[in-house]
Amino acid sequence: MRPEILNPLFEPVSSLSGIGPKLAKLLTKLFHGEDSASGAVLGDLLTHVPHSHIDRRNQPTISEAIAGEIATFRVYVDQHFPPPRSKPNLPYKIAVHDETGELDIVFFRGSGDWLAKSMPVGEVRYISGTPERFNNKFNMVHPDHMVSEEAFAALPLVEPVYPATAGLSPKVMAKAIRNAVDKLPILPEWTERTLQEREKWPDFETAIHRLHFPRDGLDLDPKSPARRRLAHDELFAGQLALALLRNQIRKTSGKARKGTRLLQDTLISAIPYTLTKAQQRTIQEISTDLEKPERMLRLLQGDVGSGKTIVALVSAVQAIEAGDQVALMAPTEILARQHLQSLKQLCDKIGIRIEVLTGKDKAAKRRETLAALETGAIDILIGTHALFQESVVFKTLGLVIIDEQHRFGVHQRLTLGEKGDATDILVMTATPIPRTLVLTAYGDMEISKLDEKPPGRQPIQTNSINAERIEELIERIRHAVTQGQKIYWICPLVEESEELDVMSATDRHEDLTSRLGNFVGLIHGRMDANQKQQAMEDFKTGATRVLVATTVIEVGIDVPDANIIVIEHAERFGLAQLHQLRGRVGRGSQKSSCILLYYPHLSETAHARLRIMRESEDGFLIAEEDLRLRGEGEVLGTRQSGLPGFQLASMEHHADILEIARNSAKLALINNPALSGQEGEALRVLLYLFGKDRAVRMLRAG
Repeated sequence: MRPEILNPLFEPVSSLSGIGPKLAKLLTKLFHGEDSASGAVLGDLLTHVPHSHIDRRNQPTISEAIAGEIATFRVYVDQHFPPPRSKPNLPYKIAVHDETGELDIVFFRGSGDWLAKSMPVGEVRYISGTPERFNNKFNMVHPDHMVSEEAFAALPLVEPVYPATAGLSPKVMAKAIRNAVDKLPILPEWTERTLQEREKWPDFETAIHRLHFPRDGLDLDPKSPARRRLAHDELFAGQLALALLRNQIRKTSGKARKGTRLLQDTLISAIPYTLTKAQQRTIQEISTDLEKPERMLRLLQGDVGSGKTIVALVSAVQAIEAGDQVALMAPTEILARQHLQSLKQLCDKIGIRIEVLTGKDKAAKRRETLAALETGAIDILIGTHALFQESVVFKTLGLVIIDEQHRFGVHQRLTLGEKGDATDILVMTATPIPRTLVLTAYGDMEISKLDEKPPGRQPIQTNSINAERIEELIERIRHAVTQGQKIYWICPLVEESEELDVMSATDRHEDLTSRLGNFVGLIHGRMDANQKQQAMEDFKTGATRVLVATTVIEVGIDVPDANIIVIEHAERFGLAQLHQLRGRVGRGSQKSSCILLYYPHLSETAHARLRIMRESEDGFLIAEEDLRLRGEGEVLGTRQSGLPGFQLASMEHHADILEIARNSAKLALINNPALSGQEGEALRVLLYLFGKDRAVRMLRAG
């Protein structure tokens, strides 16, 4: 049972004033992802870290301004310069001045009516944002605030700025977080007193208040005592849960799964290419684990296109030869169905029955699948979260394979394992993860690496292009379409947003359809499963030649003859995500291209990301660079895709705390292995607070 003291933090976000069903859904998507079954709660708001802050105490004159430093100016509005109707892609500018100088405010695709109302000529306005020098004059692109003198007087002098998502305004987000902080109860202390005193850390409640009601920029500095305290809490919860998990697995005996190798050899002969040395090595590592009488818990890291799925199938066949069934869990329905499509032909050849189960199956089909599963007639069942349901009963589940592990909670993987006896677990990720993060998310799990691509794969030519050359790019795409080529065009948002000046997938689809005709398809996360399936089918068969998409295609979508990908607003994606997206092409034997379309005014970090993408295709190197470079909240306010999800801890700033957290967890379990008494209760509160309650339930079950 969850400790009662935490109940207020597990209230749905819709319990807050001003958050209706639509906003609650957006918050759930932001915190838990598109396919999440659990809604956002107040605790999610508490751990949502600001990516920057506005310090309105810094109010220089325009002549005193420092480029790149957030400032607030009191200005007079002089004149509006909307772009000509014939060139809507040009920016909308507003000229303002104070007693010491002039400044241009710049908006890309800004709404003229709204700007005229917000910035009336002749009026005084306070503007907050980052001034930059351009053509020997200061300009400010998309100020954070433009308000009247009366409105400015009501604003806090130091205000955190939060990552958001389309349709969710920063003001609504900030208000919801402030309301959530008001509901925070006084929690018992779980940090050892000597550690707290040595590090000069405040208590949890004070640290949360410093995060959301900063007194100055130092409170938001990742190295501040309050931020380090919160990072330790999150890492400590993860390490404690992993330590409990490891203890439990050590207590549970496994089962030796040794096959005859006849089916495996037949399968390997049926694969129409030679396995790489990395695949052969990895298959052997997994095979050795399966043959041991201890339970396997192994992580398979494979770079984009390195052939993880075949390794998983060969390993599955060993478990089947030993008389067991296999579950393969994918993060999305489209990926689950694609796994079925790519594996069914090989399975049919060697007489293995493979099926798929998702939440969208019709009742009759679902009943038939579940009945066959329970009698053992199905050897491999592929599915999404639907596999967790109680109605899904295996006859003899022996191996669980979880694809794209980072999309699921660290302990969620065990829920499936409990449906079998001494089940072995293989988790896979197509995102190479830096060593530090592997330790953080997976503890002492055994690790296999696929660091080779199958023979015949051509390198992908990667170029970055300024969006000012978009007409030239579209002409190139038109030519490619006439040559019969297939092209992905990726956009960061589904629909246009008032908050973010970003080209949306629906707008780009409309634009390209008007230029290229009905060769252009569209796929995004808000479509239902059938629509997505149809969009992919049309693209695969060539009914459409250009597929405009959001990052729904990021993981696992396989169309071998698609050989060009355009990533629009590439500056808004993280390195790991850019690498994942690029991996959608270069899957056949023909030459492929990745075009990173960026918009002006790039940050240094964005410049560095694009440079690394042009220079390297090595996912493991890119993962390390990503960890070094990435700033929180830069990817349209979403968590960095492909890395274990931290809200409060950043490996860039808190890598040293990881070791402290590991030691804290070890010490806690040495002193109190059953988490009993007052100290144990505080640790249970910590685990529930950070979503590690799975570990508590496991401890209780013994």
